[in-house]
Amino acid sequence: MIKVGKIVIYSEKTELARELVTAALEIQGAERSVTAVCINDEEQTRDLAARGIAVVNLSAPGVHPSDTASTARALQQVVDELEAELVLLASNRRGKELAGRLAQRLNAGCLTDVTGMAIQEGRLACTRNTLGGATVATQFIKTARQVIAVAPRTYEPAAEKPGGSVDDMTVSISAASGIKLVETRARDKDSVDITTADLLVVVGQGLENQEDLVRAAALARFLGGEVACTKPVATDRKWLSEERVIGLSGKTCKPQLAILLGISGQVQFTVGIRDARTIIAINNDENAPIFQMADYVMVADLADVLPPL
Repeated sequence: MIKVGKIVIYSEKTELARELVTAALEIQGAERSVTAVCINDEEQTRDLAARGIAVVNLSAPGVHPSDTASTARALQQVVDELEAELVLLASNRRGKELAGRLAQRLNAGCLTDVTGMAIQEGRLACTRNTLGGATVATQFIKTARQVIAVAPRTYEPAAEKPGGSVDDMTVSISAASGIKLVETRARDKDSVDITTADLLVVVGQGLENQEDLVRAAALARFLGGEVACTKPVATDRKWLSEERVIGLSGKTCKPQLAILLGISGQVQFTVGIRDARTIIAINNDENAPIFQMADYVMVADLADVLPPL
């Protein structure tokens, strides 16, 4: 029977690494230890050590987060040195690629987009959305070593507490990287992170024109929230940036309140918003699937509802 022993966590994004700390601590026991790895990042090392865990401050010359191949080689050396059985990564775009590369090097089983973990009869049970988000499956990894990428926002960020420690470690990557970093530039995108918003006004294809979008944005501002959207609003109509897309191809959000305007409720969208504390849905189709998951519903035309709102 496979058991969870030493746990190593890593993400190049500090905010996601904090969530992994919480995930690791929830499944650890007296016989397990948790160690975070920070690669060429002194600031992240101090931040995670302040969460009360052991941190390996890894010096790996030539390794850059954009090169997941060299990152996997560096992490493999740490995992081997610590004799860890479980590696937790963040299931963002880079983390999912890294998970596959690292699992191959460790000869480990791998799961990505994991939304929950629990110890069941000595094994680590992982829950994941399957069939495009239509169902939730519980899956186990059979190999002695396991690599699991946890979906962002599944766990709360770990709070600061005493007891952390830092150990310095240096690794050398013998094989030359196939990637040469020429320059780094910030990507043009919205400055708003919809995943952190407590209130979201989410628009779908039921909005007939951009005047309605202006009204929806005004409603969000008045309520102290942000505007988000379904994928077609961003990719087909180009009304909003893809940074504001919710769903399987976008972001997972857990606001206190979500107001859904003109959204039918396809599963590819609902997987990104179903964990909102309260959902209000407005749609002129009384049979819209979104009404099955909403807490409050209104069958109405947005052209009639938005102006008074």
